[in-house]
Amino acid sequence: MTSTPVGMRCPECARQKADVRRVSAAGVGEEPVLTYVLIGINVAVALGAFLSGASATGGGGLANSSLLADGSVSRVTVDQGDYWRLITSGFLHTGLIHLLFNMFALYILGGMLEPALGRLKFGVIYFVSLLAGSFGALLFEADAATAGASGAVFGLMGAAVVVMRDRGINPMESGIGLWLGLNMLITFAIPGISIGGHLGGLVGGLLVALIFTEVVGRMRAPTSLGTLLAAAIGVVSIAGAIAISAGASTPTFGF
Repeated sequence: MTSTPVGMRCPECARQKADVRRVSAAGVGEEPVLTYVLIGINVAVALGAFLSGASATGGGGLANSSLLADGSVSRVTVDQGDYWRLITSGFLHTGLIHLLFNMFALYILGGMLEPALGRLKFGVIYFVSLLAGSFGALLFEADAATAGASGAVFGLMGAAVVVMRDRGINPMESGIGLWLGLNMLITFAIPGISIGGHLGGLVGGLLVALIFTEVVGRMRAPTSLGTLLAAAIGVVSIAGAIAISAGASTPTFGF
């Protein structure tokens, strides 16, 4: 018998070339194409905002750009029926640094999670986290309008922690735990950052990742059921945003 990477085999079998086939389920193990698409959309929208008057340094907040003013989310705009802002606000940024930090995080986290989970699950986590982040921003901010992909990014951080623990990896040893902790510290330490947006996105990402790892993974439920449960979290976020925005006053535009 001959020792091979796949175990002990007879000499004749060991000399034979194995027929290797790549099996991919919903994008698992493939290039993080969706991550690249999301980054491209964010960058394109940012360029549009800069061309419409937004400051690359973040000065002037949201009011200097028609694109930022028309796409950011606040209680008063949601109360007026602009529900689409719950999504569009997650693709807008108030400055170049704001954009670069979020896109760098999306590149790292997406490059790790999308091949591991597959395109569908990754996309569900991203957009549910975005909606949960918008709800959290409105819950914590009665007047200010907010924008940024931070809610979705924090959701990906939370999902990364869940996925790593599910696969027997210590998040603290991987660096994700420390990265999340530092970002939470910055969230509470620096004025003008949407605390509710970050916390809402984090909770949304954690919950969806738990659905995919526990309900779909351990309990062997169909992926379609997990997707429906995750979508329900997004629906609850939308309903919560609408409820909290009822009767809102005029917002004060800011970072």
